[in-house]
Amino acid sequence: MVRRGRRRILVGLAVAMFLGVAVYFRLWAIHYSISSDDAELLRRQFDLANKEAMDESAEWRLRFDEEADKASKCAKELDEIKESIGKKGDSTGFEEKLMLLQKENAALLKQVETLKNELEAEKRRCHT
Repeated sequence: MVRRGRRRILVGLAVAMFLGVAVYFRLWAIHYSISSDDAELLRRQFDLANKEAMDESAEWRLRFDEEADKASKCAKELDEIKESIGKKGDSTGFEEKLMLLQKENAALLKQVETLKNELEAEKRRCHT
């Protein structure tokens, strides 16, 4: 009788273990199929995010290159201006050029004034 009780317990334990293993494998199979679908979804999302990041990186690189070109052009022009001022020696060459331009400007202003006066005279003559 004790043997029968033990045997029943062992058979019950074996059936319970078999059912437990079967349930475990079934749950594992369900989780694996969900995980593989999730992995595909995650891969697609990662690819999309990676593409967007690369596009943004390329855009920022283009902006950086444009600004670097502008800066190098400005630096080159500044160097050229410094060299041209340095070649003239002191600032007297610059001041002479400035005085010449101011005289030329004054002469041109006088010419504009005389041309305005002539135009006014012609207008008066035409109206009369």
